[in-house]
Amino acid sequence: MSDTPTAPVHVVLGATGGIGAALARQLAAEGATLVLAARGEERLTALADEVGGTAVPTDATDASAVEALFDQAVERHGRVDGAANTVGSLLLKPAHRTSDAEWRDVIATNLDSAFHTVRAAAARMQRSGGGAIALTSTVAARLGMNHHEAIAAAKGGVIGLALSAAASYASKQVRVNCVAPGLIETPLTERLTSNETSRKVSEAMHPVGHLGAPEDVARALAWLLDPRQSFITGQVLGVDGGMGSVQPRRTA
Repeated sequence: MSDTPTAPVHVVLGATGGIGAALARQLAAEGATLVLAARGEERLTALADEVGGTAVPTDATDASAVEALFDQAVERHGRVDGAANTVGSLLLKPAHRTSDAEWRDVIATNLDSAFHTVRAAAARMQRSGGGAIALTSTVAARLGMNHHEAIAAAKGGVIGLALSAAASYASKQVRVNCVAPGLIETPLTERLTSNETSRKVSEAMHPVGHLGAPEDVARALAWLLDPRQSFITGQVLGVDGGMGSVQPRRTA
């Protein structure tokens, strides 16, 4: 039996990651009804208790698990208005040093999970009047960067997925957009941000001169999910401190 809320119903996949948790808190502050998904049950339950959402432990690389997640959201709340996939990984290796297992894991984590999200969300949204899907790519998908072959390929696929799905579902009032962040300070990137030399190099690559925070990306995702952005679909929003489009200032 569904408990149909008046607030928007949003599903967040990868909710216990740095960006996913920030998005959950952002959406909760805006009054949304949340269904949160991630693999780690303990952290997921703690986050759901914090923001007043529903925790559904889910492996986003498993298509049937993602279908079950959205079924549960619809059964519980009557509909899904927004879905955000913040699932991701970071592998920095040149192609010749990347194993088959590493390649498959990067594709499954980043691209397969995004496809499963689009397929499950769009199928249900188009039956209930529409909705919004927001995916997460990376600035490296559109800017050649060394040692990013696997992750750039996977996240480049996410951009292609978002654009094609936006075309497929526009007439059903299902909007599909994507964010492409620069380097964001999260537990996933701690190996880069905690090293002073690496951090300074990374900061210099961003024209604004500093790294991003999870909240920067969360605000962009929440904005794309907002039904007031009904005229925005098929877009890739760079949340990258200008890295993808602006030359950093060079000192003499």
